[in-house]
Amino acid sequence: MKRHLYSQLIEWKNDGNRKPLLLQGARQVGKTYLVNEFGKKEYNDFVYLNFEQNPDLVSIFSAELNPYKIIENIGLYYGRAIKSENTLIFFDEIQIAPLVLTSLKYFQENSPEYHVVAAGSLLGVSVGKQSSFPVGKVNFMMLYPMSFFEYLTAFGVELMVGKLYGHDPANPLPEIIHEKLLSHLKQYLFLGGMPEVLQDYLENKNIVSARKIQGEILKAYERDFSKYTEKAQAIKTSEIWRSIPRQLSRENKKFKYSDVRQRARASTYEQTIEWLKKAGLINLTTQISTPKIPLSGYADYSRFKVYLLDSGLLGAMLDITSDIIIKPTALFSEYNGAFIENFVASELVTSGNEHLYYWSSNNTAEVDFIIQHSNKIFPVEVKSGLSKFKKSLQSYAEKYNPELMFRCSPRNFNRAGNFVNLPLYACSLVKNQL
Repeated sequence: MKRHLYSQLIEWKNDGNRKPLLLQGARQVGKTYLVNEFGKKEYNDFVYLNFEQNPDLVSIFSAELNPYKIIENIGLYYGRAIKSENTLIFFDEIQIAPLVLTSLKYFQENSPEYHVVAAGSLLGVSVGKQSSFPVGKVNFMMLYPMSFFEYLTAFGVELMVGKLYGHDPANPLPEIIHEKLLSHLKQYLFLGGMPEVLQDYLENKNIVSARKIQGEILKAYERDFSKYTEKAQAIKTSEIWRSIPRQLSRENKKFKYSDVRQRARASTYEQTIEWLKKAGLINLTTQISTPKIPLSGYADYSRFKVYLLDSGLLGAMLDITSDIIIKPTALFSEYNGAFIENFVASELVTSGNEHLYYWSSNNTAEVDFIIQHSNKIFPVEVKSGLSKFKKSLQSYAEKYNPELMFRCSPRNFNRAGNFVNLPLYACSLVKNQL
């Protein structure tokens, strides 16, 4: 499976100011596979240590954190000398080995000639607990589920990806190509972007098998809630997690604590939502009433929406049946457009918009996403149907006169003045258009 992050790994390898790399991302998004491919293809030697599969490896770091002593002990363990020249050392699942995380500081300070990558499924959570975290001593990268463009590449439509990147939105695509891409999008919304699910479907074309793997991934996440948190916290995490499909199925998708538990309060669950965010399992979008720079300064953090990291997992939690894929637009409008908003949120985050916001004006108008690029702000409205009606965008435009405003919908490419319609399958190109 080709991942867009691979090119960033190449840049990291060739960077003269390279630091040890910390690769974050939720469980099952493909971190181990990606680094293994990178290590085996781009280096003469590849050294792999997995601290979850072999907890005894932590003892290599228990005596002292001298990088040269650590390398020597790794060499003794593998029975061969570990050289710095053209060798990648991969520390995997380090969330259970705090000393390994701390050691990255000393690799950066005392032995920068070694190429070291560390990864873990709950690093975002672990990092917050680490008093000895190597601040300023590591490079960061984040791996998400496979985007729609990565899905197209995996399914043999890579040529179309290049076409979309360079496409002028003023020119609609030929209708036959537009419909083909919408068909792929419906399949992607059902399968999602978890690499194991897509690989299984590519090999077997068995939708039942794909859904079974999605279920196993969801069970693994729930096991993590118990494994990496205290019992009381694990219960709250499961409650929030299981409430997300219900939250998204409402017309107004603003998160309500009362949908988690009757008479629930924000103070009870705020830390839980932050845990899920740091674990990479959810994406948040926060309300703003005034779109000014910086958006974070005008955000109301008590009003937000919660999206799942992957549309396929959302469908599995809702138990959506596979026949919906062949219906013309059913999956787009299902659950009040929940899949489409969830999909667009994921695509925007994956394409570099780490913090998401939405605009609301006294409950009379709402724009789904507000994007900050450089010192400018752009609205992005999401439509699951073919209607041309854009009351909320027009209301926003009348108040703030944006340089460009976007609608993502099942419609073909179109541009009229400062209004740009991007087909849903091209919503990740918002930033590219800017």
